[in-house]
Amino acid sequence: MKLHTYFRSSAAYRVRIALNLKGLAPEQAFVHLRRGEQAKPPYSDLNPEHLVPALEVDGPDGHHVLTQSLAIIEYLDETHPTPALLPADALGRARVRALALAVACDIHPLNNLRVLNRLKTMGHSQEEVDGWYRHWIAVGLTALEAQLAGDPRTGRFCHGDEPGLADILLVPQMANARRLDCPLDGYPTLLRIDEACRALPAFAAAAPDRQPDAEV
Repeated sequence: MKLHTYFRSSAAYRVRIALNLKGLAPEQAFVHLRRGEQAKPPYSDLNPEHLVPALEVDGPDGHHVLTQSLAIIEYLDETHPTPALLPADALGRARVRALALAVACDIHPLNNLRVLNRLKTMGHSQEEVDGWYRHWIAVGLTALEAQLAGDPRTGRFCHGDEPGLADILLVPQMANARRLDCPLDGYPTLLRIDEACRALPAFAAAAPDRQPDAEV
């Protein structure tokens, strides 16, 4: 098993958390996004999407390259079922997936590096780009706060008292928000869950500043 990662990528951060929760320690290969290594061989041949992460695995029918963080995490959950990252019941799984997708589909893509770079090539200043980033963070986190605070299924973590898929998505997004100095006082439930997660070794070891390729 080999993980292609970048310390600051929130998508790669998610997969690192999942791997740690499962007790897996794959070989790592580092893809420097700001130097454009994701768009050059050999990585561009491995993943034509030019995104991280990618996870190389060996199956009964040969070697495979898995892409997209949620697909990778669900693969890990299916092949290494303990501890479970999704609830046992269908309604619970639907809720957790919805919370995770709110981050993966509604917040993260709007603030992806290639989107921010495109805004700059269109003539927007760094101040305007940062404002764009903070706006969509606020929209997304406001919705998540309302969903989690108002649901009795929310426990110590997003769903009950064990960390799962939704928490794996939430923590990197909160880290991004802090890095861009987004105001977080309006999200007490998110802050509480984020703190509980980051106190766990699996989450702490996955943090960007703990990675071998981390930069100041």
